[in-house]
Amino acid sequence: MTLKVEGGAERAAPPSFRQEATWWQVGGALLMGVVLVAALTAILVFPFLPGPVRLREGEASPQDILAPRKIVYESQILTEQERAKAEAAVADVYNPPDPHVAREQVRRASQVLDYMDALRHDPYASAEEKAALIAAIPDLDLSPEIISNILRLDDPAWEAVSDETLYVLNQAMREEIRENQVAAAKRRLPSLIDPTLPEDQAGIVAQLAQSFIKPNSFYDAQQTEANRAAARRAVAPVRRTIERGQAIVREGDIVTALDLEALEALGMLQPEFDRRELVGAGLLMIAVVLSLGLYLLRFQPGFWLNQRHLLLFGLTLLLFAALAKLMVPGHVLMPYLFPTAAASMLLTVLLGPHFAVTATVLLGLLVGFLAGGSLGLTVYALAGGAIAALSLWRVERLNAFIWTGAYVALTNLIVILAFVLRGQNYDTLGLLQMTAVGVANGGLATSLAVAGFFLLGNLFGITTSVQLMELARPTHPLLHELQMKAPGTYHHSILISNMAEQAAQAIGADALLARVGAYYHDIGKILRPYFFTENQMDGVNVHERLDPKTSAQIIISHVADGLELAKKYRLPRRIRDFIPQHHGTRLASFFCQQAHERSGEVDEADFRYPGPKPQTREAAIMMLADGVEAAARADRPGSPEEIDQLVRKIIQNRIAEGQLDECDLTLRDLDRIRAAFVSVLQGIYHPRIRYPEEKPAPPEETLPHEQA
Repeated sequence: MTLKVEGGAERAAPPSFRQEATWWQVGGALLMGVVLVAALTAILVFPFLPGPVRLREGEASPQDILAPRKIVYESQILTEQERAKAEAAVADVYNPPDPHVAREQVRRASQVLDYMDALRHDPYASAEEKAALIAAIPDLDLSPEIISNILRLDDPAWEAVSDETLYVLNQAMREEIRENQVAAAKRRLPSLIDPTLPEDQAGIVAQLAQSFIKPNSFYDAQQTEANRAAARRAVAPVRRTIERGQAIVREGDIVTALDLEALEALGMLQPEFDRRELVGAGLLMIAVVLSLGLYLLRFQPGFWLNQRHLLLFGLTLLLFAALAKLMVPGHVLMPYLFPTAAASMLLTVLLGPHFAVTATVLLGLLVGFLAGGSLGLTVYALAGGAIAALSLWRVERLNAFIWTGAYVALTNLIVILAFVLRGQNYDTLGLLQMTAVGVANGGLATSLAVAGFFLLGNLFGITTSVQLMELARPTHPLLHELQMKAPGTYHHSILISNMAEQAAQAIGADALLARVGAYYHDIGKILRPYFFTENQMDGVNVHERLDPKTSAQIIISHVADGLELAKKYRLPRRIRDFIPQHHGTRLASFFCQQAHERSGEVDEADFRYPGPKPQTREAAIMMLADGVEAAARADRPGSPEEIDQLVRKIIQNRIAEGQLDECDLTLRDLDRIRAAFVSVLQGIYHPRIRYPEEKPAPPEETLPHEQA
């Protein structure tokens, strides 16, 4: 068996993509990738239906335009208007009055007054020189009349003027004076002067104090901007409702930006073609499709060889991408109803969880792109789809879909609350609506997944769990025929199914598939049941009268006969694969040995099954179970040790024959399969207690109680 180390375990090498893929298959996979990129880019960029209206802002409308349907959307224009109003309503922020400024101005005024008093008593300067020196004092604005009055005052009057000036200035500077309030503060000064002061002295005080009035409260730009930003954030998005038939714009009216926004939300506006948007969307899709394609190539290499599965995967992606284009752009609540989880559920049950996760990532990014880069909607779509893929495993009952839908609804609620409550200001009614839509999303996803499960499964010939449950019923015509015509084979198949199911569960394979495959793996024996040992009830072996080659060809023919019956009864492909693969390319060794003993030289091709070797873990389990059961039926092991030794021998033989080279089994898997087989066989071949035979009763006339 060819082994490779992967993830810490030795694993059977899967079929190589490069070895088994034909040029046609490789070309088909590449072509699908190109088509997928082109189609997704077109879905992102181009509208499905061209808008009937081409208008520009500031132009007159040539016709009445009415809304074809009701719509509720977030208006960026109205939201911006409300935020601008809230921002404009925020008053400018000024710092409190700075006492340092008041003290500095009072100190400066005291220095100037002392200087002027010194000039008044200068015996060497003339009156004109004194007036010029006073007028030259910086920041001092005094009229010539006031300067003259200052020089004429006697000392007591000047002292009274000086004291009153400092007092008035101190009182005025205690009040808040902003840069634009200096003039008003100067006008208020006369009201602060002592009314008992003579009028000429009061005029001097007023002009002196006015010269030292300065702003003491300054504009705080940083705090003002912070308050305005907070006011903008406090404004919730404005939702505009347009009823069906409502006039968006009337003929002759000047088209406004708000009119264009409404038309765009309704999908009625013919968009301008933007090459940059096309290039950007194309590059995004190339990156996403390429990375996800490599992911599938790494973990599901055989997928690219199945054109039918490729088509199903691509069509599912395109269908849900088109649905996203209809539901996401220009809507408020509708994006939260987009059923990403439905695509994830469908692909999980039809193709496997790897494909579901791949589709979820692509659709989540696509939803975020269509929503204008919304992180919340991207996480919403990704989380719901991922939970659907990871919680839905094998569907043996339809309630598995219901439970998965409930998990998706709960996940939707968590994501909505996480992003909405993150913002301190939110609309309670809007939050309730979003949570209701999130719950409805789980129900919608479940409904679509159930419908698509039956429709796509039958359309693409994919065997679903429900089909397997139907095939497992004993009332199936083919099983009934097997039971009636080949009862020994039927019993053998039931025993094999128990062994295969237990082993598949032990290694995480598809237990239901293994069980149903076991029911039908030997149906070819229906045509000639008496040629097979398990059906020879009277002990007569017809092969004793045949040559080994003929016997071998009859035994081997049950594979071809089984395939014909499987096609006749329309068994799914996954079940039909068990018929040739459970024997692989092994030899009918008993008859080959007989032929060799009789004639010497033999052609082994005449005694070899046509194959192929097991391609899946379930088929490999079937081969091992079939060999173990046949050996156990022949050897009748009597102890657990003998059973374990027999199972180990069969597994080692199949490995040595190379029959397990093409299936993905690890050595650890084989050990778990061995343990499962031993557990089942111990329940069949366990030692039994031999009870003593009962002695025959004496004749009635000699019974002890009658003799008495």
